[in-house]
Amino acid sequence: MDVPSLKAFVSVADYQSFSLAAESLFITQPAISKRVAALEEDLGVALFDRLGRRVQLTEAGEKLLVSARRILNDIVVSREEVHSLSTTVSGKLKLATSHHVGIHRLPPILKAFTQAHPDVELDLLFMDSELACEGTARGDIELAVVTLPEPLQTTLQARLVWNDPLGIVCAKEHPLAIQGNDGRLSAEQLTQFKAVLPARGTVTRNILLRALEPFDVAVETSLDTNYLETIKMMVSVGLGWSALPVSMLDNDIVQLHVKGLSMQRKLGYVHLKGKTLSRAAIAFREMLP
Repeated sequence: MDVPSLKAFVSVADYQSFSLAAESLFITQPAISKRVAALEEDLGVALFDRLGRRVQLTEAGEKLLVSARRILNDIVVSREEVHSLSTTVSGKLKLATSHHVGIHRLPPILKAFTQAHPDVELDLLFMDSELACEGTARGDIELAVVTLPEPLQTTLQARLVWNDPLGIVCAKEHPLAIQGNDGRLSAEQLTQFKAVLPARGTVTRNILLRALEPFDVAVETSLDTNYLETIKMMVSVGLGWSALPVSMLDNDIVQLHVKGLSMQRKLGYVHLKGKTLSRAAIAFREMLP
């Protein structure tokens, strides 16, 4: 049984005529007769008695008519439900972000999103960018707004949203702040003092170490941590210098200008390549700059 055959059967039953049923469906009478005949052959029973120009449902036809109407109605309802998915944003969105991006970039976007789409159940996870990308690659997370890794996993699709320049920073009272007043601080001078760095394997730490490679210097660390806000606090009390987004500069820390040293992170979103995103994920993605 297929939908066109069921529609033909119900129409013939309603009009008690093959010709009138054909007109209502905008097909020819031979076509509608063929569909009903195929249905009868499939079921192995006669559905209509042909009484001259009149047709009348058999007992089997009466029985099928009830089911056929229900099936066709279910199809209409199903289509309406699927169509509503394309126009209504609802359901659950599992979104991951790093602490820095979540605190400094996403608040206005999250506010606008929740106000625009109150029916979305937002499951917001804060984690390291590297772990968020791994979870997205496994399919555990639908969308992650993070520091984009280099290189990107082949199973992930990414888009750059913000460029995030990094600067070398220290406390105002740190010896480097005094040495760097003339803007001619060298990488060698920088590495004469201990650093407070992001944890090993993080994107930000790797960017710094790659930027220092041409100078052939070694960095000695006093502490490391995953959280940039914690690094900023430790730098501000004089525990060492670090590399932080310049957007975090304030009265507690100063930026050092090291000759020939330039660094930048890329912030954006990732999702599993080839996966069809939910309406909620698409709506959130469209709210990003």
